[in-house]
Amino acid sequence: MKRKLILAAAVAAVLGAAPVLASDIYRYTDAEGNVHYVDRPTGASDEERLAISSRPTNPQQVQARAAARYGDRNDDTNEAADAGEKPATRAERAAAAKERAQQCQKFRDQLETYVTSRRLYRETENGEREYLDDEEVQEARSKTEERIVEYCN
Repeated sequence: MKRKLILAAAVAAVLGAAPVLASDIYRYTDAEGNVHYVDRPTGASDEERLAISSRPTNPQQVQARAAARYGDRNDDTNEAADAGEKPATRAERAAAAKERAQQCQKFRDQLETYVTSRRLYRETENGEREYLDDEEVQEARSKTEERIVEYCN
């Protein structure tokens, strides 16, 4: 898996740099089975010249693909338009983002407490401590983790 990631990163780097370099790209495998990409021939027996073509990026197409892939996940203006409301002002969005960040930090701190505390309890109506059993502690942790995902992403 790690080798595939390295290979994918190398290919992406080569493909991204190809228009800038405007030169040929060669691929070969060394004696240990590692694949290498170079810009000059090495003379390796299994070396092959790659046919790489490139074209300039169209920013509008990139944005359209991103919108199609990710939808309106982080687009507050689409939500407001769908609801028939005016888009939120920059100040309102900033205030909402700040509130989400505060909630995120609150839930992260709460989870840290749940993980590091030896025993957890809740106070009853008359002020007495009621200690949580293992199942209740696990449930509290998982609910807090869900809230972290909701507020921190």
